[in-house]
Amino acid sequence: MSPDVPNPAHPAPQELLDQEARLALPHCSDADALWIGRWLLDAAEARGLVVAIEVWRGSRLIFRAARPGTNAHNDVYLAGKRRVVEHFGHSSFYERRRHEVHGSSFEAATSFAFPEFAPHGGGVPLIVRGTGPVGVALVSGLPMEADHALVVEALEAFLAANPD
Repeated sequence: MSPDVPNPAHPAPQELLDQEARLALPHCSDADALWIGRWLLDAAEARGLVVAIEVWRGSRLIFRAARPGTNAHNDVYLAGKRRVVEHFGHSSFYERRRHEVHGSSFEAATSFAFPEFAPHGGGVPLIVRGTGPVGVALVSGLPMEADHALVVEALEAFLAANPD
């Protein structure tokens, strides 16, 4: 793949930051977080995806589902991705990519190790316009770029249903 052609498996860190800005929500209540979780589960069921899903609003778990075929290993990834997003305020995929493009790794650059911190795609902050991060949506079970893409798709669907 040419370096000028975007690669979803290896997006530039700035692309991920731009995506976060584009996905800023007009609001995020408990009901909104539940809507996002249900959308993720409906999409996973319709597509036959083997994933575990969590949606947090602040320190409160609003939605959790584990599709058949997932296991405790997925739970470890969900927890580690959540810690990355909550600590840095950006997607877990961004935190991985921002160090990779500089020839380092998340662990080497931060001293935060797996499983406590999991810098893998699939943890995306729930950012409210004018407020900042208020929660996190998480998926585990697919390749990390696909975990990330599924959460992005859910946030795009939420924005389409809630334009203002």
